[in-house]
Amino acid sequence: MNIYKKLYFMLMSFVAPSIVFGADAGIDQTIDSFFSTYFGWFVNLIFFSVEVTDGANFPLIVLWLFVAAIIFTFYFGFVQFKQFRLSLDIVSGKYSNPDKSKEHGEISHFQALSTALSGTVGLGNIAGVGVALAIGGPGATFWMVLVGILGMASKFTECTLGVKYRNEYVDENGEHKVSGGPMYYLSKGLAELGKPGLGKFLAIAFSVMTILGAFGAGNMFQGNQANAIIVQTFGLPSGYGWLTGLVLAIFVGFVIVGGIKSIAKVTEKLVPFMAIMYIIMSLIVLIGHADKIGDAFSLIINGAFTGEGVAGGFIGALIQGLKRATFSNEAGIGSAAIAHSAVKTNEPVTEGLVSLLEPLIDTVIICTMTALVITVSGLNTGELSGVELTAAAFSQTSGIFQYALTIAVVLFAVSTMISWSYYGLKAWTYLFGEGRTRELTYKLIFCLFIIVGASISFGSVIDFSDAAIFSMSIFNIIGLYFLMPIVKRELKSFVERVKSGEIVKYK
Repeated sequence: MNIYKKLYFMLMSFVAPSIVFGADAGIDQTIDSFFSTYFGWFVNLIFFSVEVTDGANFPLIVLWLFVAAIIFTFYFGFVQFKQFRLSLDIVSGKYSNPDKSKEHGEISHFQALSTALSGTVGLGNIAGVGVALAIGGPGATFWMVLVGILGMASKFTECTLGVKYRNEYVDENGEHKVSGGPMYYLSKGLAELGKPGLGKFLAIAFSVMTILGAFGAGNMFQGNQANAIIVQTFGLPSGYGWLTGLVLAIFVGFVIVGGIKSIAKVTEKLVPFMAIMYIIMSLIVLIGHADKIGDAFSLIINGAFTGEGVAGGFIGALIQGLKRATFSNEAGIGSAAIAHSAVKTNEPVTEGLVSLLEPLIDTVIICTMTALVITVSGLNTGELSGVELTAAAFSQTSGIFQYALTIAVVLFAVSTMISWSYYGLKAWTYLFGEGRTRELTYKLIFCLFIIVGASISFGSVIDFSDAAIFSMSIFNIIGLYFLMPIVKRELKSFVERVKSGEIVKYK
């Protein structure tokens, strides 16, 4: 039995009990206990923290991502600032060939950005920011924005490589398709550098963790939280989570069965709608508290360096800002590179430049909007945290925001499930091979997991899948350090050809 078959049976042994016994009243506690007992060490290892000062613990995985973002920012000469205008031109289609047959790939630059954003813009932008401010105070916002800006360079690096080393193939229906992401650039890129063994190991480890993360945090957790806020808002009985899960599973199933083209068509409409809706909600609250906006910015700037009245003081504000930004935009995790790899382009750097807009939208804009709403509301007193704090801040302006926020949470959850289904699928096919049957097997399991996740509570399973997602960054960033000179050459060549007019601007 080869390694891929062993991995298949290992993953199925995890999946099968949840599907078969999901309706059993005690199975969630049984499975939770299993994961806590046998995989608690893994969670503790990935989220290992050191106490920096009283009341403030710093997870080393956050430092791993933060340091990488700094290194890539300096190595590529602050690409997120110097090439920002060029990235806007690319995503708007000004460098896209009108003759689509001339460019390989399946979706447009804007669709690729929307698909990747749908995986990062989620509950973390609402609940996560509430946690960060409850613990770290308004000053956490400053550090959150800083890390979001630095993370743009990490996204640029991994998404450029995603396109450069993607696999292109023709399926059984004669359609031209692509598969890309860290598993491909780790194996193929490091093989080019004479390190095939290391590349294969990193690629397989990354793929396994991607699948586990997709089923857990990218699926069950989203369905669970969507059901929880629906029950809370409308006062529904708590025993009908399976019904919420079934509705969500049917919708997600219809979207993902059509592959990346179907996913992209939905996300290019869903992501702008939900982002604009959330920003408008935030602006209404801020306009209603216009006299407090100046004070809010003062609290953010002063709190960033003094941290008065928050856990850990200045260090507490710093840690919470770093944690929220790295957990929110996934820069360095490698997940977004899977979606961006499907883009129609013959120039890998073009999608790298488009992808650096992700942390800007996700963290710098949307997370900051949430932080400002909480700060001007004056409710950040320590009594509320997470989604309760964010919901209370919005509802203070108008009771109708309680329902609007519920819609936003459900949309964010659905969009995250759609994107993570694709991430998990590409990791699945990397391990077990391309093919309609293999893909349908994965998609069916993914949809069943939505029902399971909405029906029961999985504390330790979610902790494990969170750890799996962040462990992806360990394997990914090791590879990025080896491969970043290749990205630098690609960037230099592309920019020089743009300046010389060799690369045509079509609009």
